[in-house]
Amino acid sequence: MFALHQDESPAPRRAPAIWRTMLTIDRGLVNLVGKLTVSGSVPAALRGRPLLMAANHIGVFDAFVLMAACKRIGLNPRFMLAGGILDAPVIGPALRASGHLRVDRQVAATAVGQFAEAVAQLRETREPIIVYPEGRISHDPGLWPERGKTGAARLALGAGVPVIPISQWGAHEAVYWGTETVNGPADLAPLARSGLSAPLRRPRFKVHFGDPVDLSGVEPDRPGAGVRAHAEIMRAITGGLVPLRRDEPVRPRFTDPTRPTDTVSPWKPGPAR
Repeated sequence: MFALHQDESPAPRRAPAIWRTMLTIDRGLVNLVGKLTVSGSVPAALRGRPLLMAANHIGVFDAFVLMAACKRIGLNPRFMLAGGILDAPVIGPALRASGHLRVDRQVAATAVGQFAEAVAQLRETREPIIVYPEGRISHDPGLWPERGKTGAARLALGAGVPVIPISQWGAHEAVYWGTETVNGPADLAPLARSGLSAPLRRPRFKVHFGDPVDLSGVEPDRPGAGVRAHAEIMRAITGGLVPLRRDEPVRPRFTDPTRPTDTVSPWKPGPAR
């Protein structure tokens, strides 16, 4: 599905200086908070080309861990971010200058137009774009991936780009889930307490870059293609997660009293599924 030809490889481009600086700071932060272990990689043939990387979402600190893991294997990832984040004071201008992929429903008159714009942006980027197919931190009691949404899969099919599954474990131990909305300082207290104690606890962050997801059997124009591609992506993420948490096969040892546990993962392996 994703034919690659060496003579078509674009000239490599350096990430914006502000984003390289932010990635360097992030790497120091992750090393301060815990210990990072990275396995797998991204094939050389997929570097410098449009690429979607789909990761499981386990905690508010896991984006920082993903950035550090990508940096370790020589990648400067971007994220797919909502327009509201990119328009926020202070951090917004820095993120916009860093080249993140914008998804803003107010830009297009219809959902179809907004999706087409995202596909066009994905085709043009030459750095990997990280997405969370689940759309939120998992509410599954065992912290296995939630059912998720088909948006990332449909983007990959629409843009005709490969998908690298990223499985991660351990970032949930750094900072509590907290709350859906922040209405005052009290809502930030659990995050602050857990985050400040993390360097003393030194959680172990594990990130695995899997093989490209095989979507060759999915015909993009057939009804249900997005659902089938999404299932393949989520199974690949879950498959890579199993060995990372081999000693925690049912539930995480680390207890976060603030995280909701009101859903059941359909991707959970084994008889407990």
